[in-house]
Amino acid sequence: MIKILFVCHGNICRSPMAEFVMKDMVKKAGAEKDFFIASAATSTEEIGNPVHHGTRRKLQQFGISTEGKYAVQLRKDDYEKYDYLIGMEQMNIRNMLRILRNDPEHKVSRLLDFTDRPRDIADPWYTGNFDVTYEDILEGCEALLQDCWLRLRS
Repeated sequence: MIKILFVCHGNICRSPMAEFVMKDMVKKAGAEKDFFIASAATSTEEIGNPVHHGTRRKLQQFGISTEGKYAVQLRKDDYEKYDYLIGMEQMNIRNMLRILRNDPEHKVSRLLDFTDRPRDIADPWYTGNFDVTYEDILEGCEALLQDCWLRLRS
């Protein structure tokens, strides 16, 4: 089983969007039993809050629900629980490494590092553009899923 944890600053916009997009892709591929997918925050600001309405609305356009998701914080022991710890931007990576203390197995990366165009995913909390965030997350999840398929086959 492949275990993926998506991480952003507050766990209300980008990381839950990635979590539920990836869950939807895995479900459509009939591979739910092969994956465990979750998301978390590097900060404590939004802990316990539901997914941002902009993310919920964007995902509803594709029939994807975020029902029951509330922000949680990344913990040091998550490093041992997950195969991939995926941040949305370089600041997330810096904060993840501060919390995790180390990355000896090279599990930590940005989502778009799996694509042909590595870059940060802008935070729609600030930009207000959930469409661009969705497109970037979709691109990243498709590339990450290809990496996961290779891992499952090896």
